[in-house]
Amino acid sequence: MKISPARTASFDVLLRIETERAFSSVLLPLFEANLSPVDRALCHELTLGTLRRQMYLDRIIDFFAAGKKIDTAIRITLRLALYQLFHLDKIPQYSAINESVNLVQRAKKTSAKGFVNAVLRRASREQVDLSFVDDLDRISVESSHPRWLIEKWVGDFGLNGSIKLAAANNEIPETAFRVIGDLSDEGRRLIAASRTSDLIAGCYIVEKGEHQLSDLAEGGEIYLQDEGSQMVARSVEVPRDGRFLDVCAAPGGKSGLIAARAPNARLIAAGDLHGPRVEFLRENCRRQGAASVQVVQYDAQKSLPFADEVFDSLLVDVPCSGTGTIRRNPEIRYFLKPEDFSELPAKQLSILINASKLVRSGGTMIYSTCSLETEENEAVCKRFLAENIHYQSVAVNVPAKFLTDDGFARTWPQNDNMDGFFIAEFRRT
Repeated sequence: MKISPARTASFDVLLRIETERAFSSVLLPLFEANLSPVDRALCHELTLGTLRRQMYLDRIIDFFAAGKKIDTAIRITLRLALYQLFHLDKIPQYSAINESVNLVQRAKKTSAKGFVNAVLRRASREQVDLSFVDDLDRISVESSHPRWLIEKWVGDFGLNGSIKLAAANNEIPETAFRVIGDLSDEGRRLIAASRTSDLIAGCYIVEKGEHQLSDLAEGGEIYLQDEGSQMVARSVEVPRDGRFLDVCAAPGGKSGLIAARAPNARLIAAGDLHGPRVEFLRENCRRQGAASVQVVQYDAQKSLPFADEVFDSLLVDVPCSGTGTIRRNPEIRYFLKPEDFSELPAKQLSILINASKLVRSGGTMIYSTCSLETEENEAVCKRFLAENIHYQSVAVNVPAKFLTDDGFARTWPQNDNMDGFFIAEFRRT
């Protein structure tokens, strides 16, 4: 039973995402660690490509299955195969079909081999003529975003803006990084082949070389971090001999960059809720050369373990829906629920209010999310200002093109070719 390691790894990752609500960004490094560079590249492409086209692939599966109920493992096998047939020209049809049939046997679903083979043979020969209920159904299916999410975005951003956003979410993003250690010859060649960001100091961007990047990151030469994320960290100012806290810090990329920019700070602290995340945060700071960061475990929705008015600056990068990062984490779109946008803002406001007590008079606090949603961003900030007379909003220290009319900052995947972030800055009077 011949199956390439790339296909088995991709199948296993997709099955765990489907059944355990796991995240590709966590699973892919684990499953790709022992693959050859060629198989690693194929596994990455198969997994993320299939996730980005999942709803469209499912509609094709249902078209050929004619209403037949399909087991989860079989559906994932068909998604993988159809993605190869329709989107990867370099893979021969026979390879995509035969190895997918073998995946069914590996999944102990031998009785479904004939069905899978028949569906894939038909898909490789016949014209697919899908029908849609209306234009929103077509946009939803063709872009593989849940209809309710498309409807919400149409209400928030307009029809054309939503179409462009959904399309951008299915494009393969460039990779941004920053240097954190001494560069080897390979690292220097990477820098020479990369372009520097026009907007963010110290940020490099490269279109290809995923595995070379991973190797250099593992070797402690570079740190992979989206351009928008680096901009959030660079919007934070820590005064000389000052005290800073990253309130919701894991995984720690922003903490590490802030620490690197504030070598004369009296204290750089970072914290998070769950033990494993706190340990990862500590290790990640160490790997970035920021071992001096004091890592603390706490619940940011409750009383924080610091004296009031002790910090000069804070970063409050709250847990959010993550809709600004769907292009890198395509499964997010399938995990979200409409009620998230009513439940998350209450949590975010609670964390922001708790954190605000720690800032000294004249100090500053950055509030940020990687969400595109107004409920999690402007609405939270306006409620915070209405309930906290000791704070005022000030313009965020970012390139002017990202500033909104009210002094906040936003980045957009479809407009800026970076993840979607929201940033607000408050000063305590």
